[in-house]
Amino acid sequence: PEQRQGGVPVDSGQLEVHQDEVGRSHLGPGHRLLPGHGHEDGEPCILQHVPRQLEVPLVVLDEEDHGVRHPAPLPRALTGAAVIVAPGGGHRFLTIKNEGSDVAQWLADRGIAAFLLKHRLGSDQSNPTGTPQPYKWDVHGVADGQRAIRLVRSRAQEWGINPAAIGMIGFSAGGEIAVQAMMHPDEGRADAADPIERASARLNFEGLIYPGKSALIVPTKDSPPTFFACGYNDRPDISEGVPKAYLLFKQAGVQADLHVYAGVGHGFGIRETLKPNSQLPLAGWPARFREFLFQQKFLNAPAPTP
Repeated sequence: PEQRQGGVPVDSGQLEVHQDEVGRSHLGPGHRLLPGHGHEDGEPCILQHVPRQLEVPLVVLDEEDHGVRHPAPLPRALTGAAVIVAPGGGHRFLTIKNEGSDVAQWLADRGIAAFLLKHRLGSDQSNPTGTPQPYKWDVHGVADGQRAIRLVRSRAQEWGINPAAIGMIGFSAGGEIAVQAMMHPDEGRADAADPIERASARLNFEGLIYPGKSALIVPTKDSPPTFFACGYNDRPDISEGVPKAYLLFKQAGVQADLHVYAGVGHGFGIRETLKPNSQLPLAGWPARFREFLFQQKFLNAPAPTP
């Protein structure tokens, strides 16, 4: 299980995580589907586009907004790449701020189209105790991730995105969803009535930030380039499992970056508390991720310095 108490990651080494920095989002009945989501049970998944600061508000892509207003980055900042951000939360809730909206905003402000995925949860803590859980993370949550990839790719031309530069970055439990989406690429069905289902769900790159269930990561020679980051003080399946997963990518001949940060535990994400201490190596992991994308030629122009 995730090492969290009341939504707050624990065992964070030299870094403290405060409740007001974590934030949550439960998928209650008020959430709506992605456009034409096609779930038989009609249940929710939403995807938010995160614009560059000072432009326009967040846009929720849902079934009632077929004329989606997409605030594209300014041409001078556009890189052509898109990243879907999958927050963690132990499949019980979504750590929506430091593993979600803050990450998406950081990317968007550097010209990378960013989308925040709010996927269904396998053990949603907002459900009454003792009631059956309606979803499975490795079925419904992964389907939501795949649907998000299809949606972004299906609108790539409209939104100024390179359809061959679409990736996902997942944190903790969100990393598990990203892994499964990577391992089960679906090229889409050309005869599908839903145009979104005709698009491929294959990832072009991936970021795995302290992903859980690392033993399930089994890359092949066709897996996408992958960026790994975790803390030395994290639990063994991550602090030891992630480096093992990196070696599997190397053995498969797939390009990968690995960053293990000393004195750091689980759940660091992007947080305000790191900014005053920017000399800490951990504070630079987002820039290392961007550099990885540039080195792998997914960005058509260098982004501004952090």
